[in-house]
Amino acid sequence: MEKRKLGTSGLEVSALGLGCMGMSMSYGPAPDTREMIGLLRTAVERGVDFFDTAEVYGPYVNEELLGEAMEPFRGKVVLATKFGFDIGAPAVQGTPALNSRPEQIRKVAEASLKRLRVDAIDLFYQHRVDADVPIEDVAGAVKDLIQAGKVKHFGLSEASANTIRRAHAVQPVSAVQSEYSLWERKVEAEVLPALEALGIGFVPYSPLGRGFLTGAQDETTTFASGDFRNILPRFAPEARKANRSLVERLGRIGARHQASPAQVALAWLLAQKPWLVPIPGTRKTERLDENLGAASLRLAAEDLADLARAASELPAQGDRYPESLERMTGR
Repeated sequence: MEKRKLGTSGLEVSALGLGCMGMSMSYGPAPDTREMIGLLRTAVERGVDFFDTAEVYGPYVNEELLGEAMEPFRGKVVLATKFGFDIGAPAVQGTPALNSRPEQIRKVAEASLKRLRVDAIDLFYQHRVDADVPIEDVAGAVKDLIQAGKVKHFGLSEASANTIRRAHAVQPVSAVQSEYSLWERKVEAEVLPALEALGIGFVPYSPLGRGFLTGAQDETTTFASGDFRNILPRFAPEARKANRSLVERLGRIGARHQASPAQVALAWLLAQKPWLVPIPGTRKTERLDENLGAASLRLAAEDLADLARAASELPAQGDRYPESLERMTGR
C-alpha cells in the first residue's frame, strides 16, 4: 500500500490506517477476541501498518487486544493510543471527566506500554483537551516522556487551532486527530490551515460517518442496545432520512468507477491533503478489503467538484454529538 508522511515529523504510515475502538465498544456487543485478532493481523498482511486505540476503549481491553494482535509485528507497525479521560470518575452533567495532569499522563503511559506490549508508544494523543490543565503543561509532560524514550510522537485530538499552536510551541505535534468526512467538515475552516502551516499531519476518525456513508443505513435501520449511535442526534430516524441524499450522490459517483459509496467517501478524503491518513474502523474482513480498495481509487476533478457541491448543498442534518459531548471538542 502507498505510504504517507504525517506532516514533517518523519512519521510515515500506510495511506489508510485502522481504527480499533469498535472492536471493543460503542457499536453493540463486542465481537469474539480471537476473530478480532485475526482481522488485525489480516490488516497487516494487506499492508496496513497504522492502528489506533485508547485506554478508554473498553476501557483498557482494546489496548490489550491490539497489543496481543501486534506482538508478532513489533517494530513494523505504528500504534497510536490516547490519554486524557479520568476513567472511573463520575460524569458532570453528562460530560465525562477529564484528567490531563502531568502525573496522570505519566501513569497512563506506563500502563499503556504494558497493555500494548511495546517499549515506546509510537503516537500518544491527548484524547480531549482538559480545560483545567494548561496545554503547555500537557505538552511538557509528553516532551519528558519522549526524552525518556517512552513515547515517540505527540498528538492531539479534537483540539482548536489555537490550542494546537500553543502545544506545538512546547513540543512539536506530529498529528492531530479529529472527525472529518464529507458530512463533517468543520476542521476545514481553521484546523487544517493551521496544520499545513505548522507541518502537522492529520488523522480523520469516523471517515465513513460511523457507517452512514457506506449506504448501509436508512431511517428504518435499528441499532443494538448499547450502540453509541442511539444517542447521536445525526442518527435520529428523521436525520438519517434527510441525510440519505448525500449517500445517493456517493453511489452515483461510485457507479462511474465501479466503486462503493464507502470507497468514494474515503477516496475523497485522501484527495484533500497528502499528509492526511484516515482510520476507518471495521469488524469484518470484507469491509476491511472494501475500505482498502479506496487507496487505489483516483477520483476525477469532476467527481471531486461534484462531491464538493453535494457537501455544500446537502449539509448533514443533526448534530454529530449530544451537547454534553460536543462541548468537549474544539477547545
